[in-house]
Amino acid sequence: MTPYANLSGNSGIYGYEIGDNYIIILFNSGESYKYSDISAGMDIVEEMKLLAKQGTGLHKFINNYAKNNYEW
Repeated sequence: MTPYANLSGNSGIYGYEIGDNYIIILFNSGESYKYSDISAGMDIVEEMKLLAKQGTGLHKFINNYAKNNYEW
């Protein structure tokens, strides 16, 4: 699991794992969710990957575009 940089300082995201067609998000609460091309859509997952690597904006993006579109 790669630690999330949290450049804004107020994200609820602890870390992430990127795969070819998915991203797993680990939240500070200890819960983790897998978002895939199938569950959330390829464009959404690719944007989540980009934001995760940038270390900012990921939590807001999830809340706005992918919140309940996870596999598990």
